[in-house]
Amino acid sequence: MEKLKKQFEAIGFSGDELNEILQAFTLKVFAKNDFFTEEGKTSRHLGFIEKGLFQYYIIKDGEEKTTYVSIAGTFLSSVTSFVTETPARESVRALTASEVCLITRADLMNLVQQIPRFKDFYIRLLEWAISGIDSSRHDLIVLNAEQRYEKMLHQEPHMLQQIPLQHLASMLGVTPRHLSRIRKNIR
Repeated sequence: MEKLKKQFEAIGFSGDELNEILQAFTLKVFAKNDFFTEEGKTSRHLGFIEKGLFQYYIIKDGEEKTTYVSIAGTFLSSVTSFVTETPARESVRALTASEVCLITRADLMNLVQQIPRFKDFYIRLLEWAISGIDSSRHDLIVLNAEQRYEKMLHQEPHMLQQIPLQHLASMLGVTPRHLSRIRKNIR
């Protein structure tokens, strides 16, 4: 749980508060292709990825469509399912052997009640997630695939280095072959 600890220390938690937060999380190991959340099942945990990659995807017309990939050092959740306690509309699975620090909704809400600064953290985390979802939705409508790739190249270059090409292509709404052409033209 070292990365999780550093994450909370970086935003100002220490001492008893930090210990209480860390004790609410449990470490779980995921093998490649293990599910964090399955479509149709309620997401019961918020996770922090210590190690690994996770793919968010849906099945449309019999084809798997990657909507997002989460990397180590980031939080992980089927947000709508977790927050509303309803069945997920997407699946989230490990792309690699992974380690995730998990917290249940009940334990998370307990921290929100007990530690005012944790409540502020949780609100910022939700705002970040909502903003990201809104931005992605906007970009899919307004930008073409090349523009979306360029935006990612400038704003999240670390993601491009870690996400397998077939998943990156799916996120951008293109074939891997088209992505290769985009990458060739931009370099």
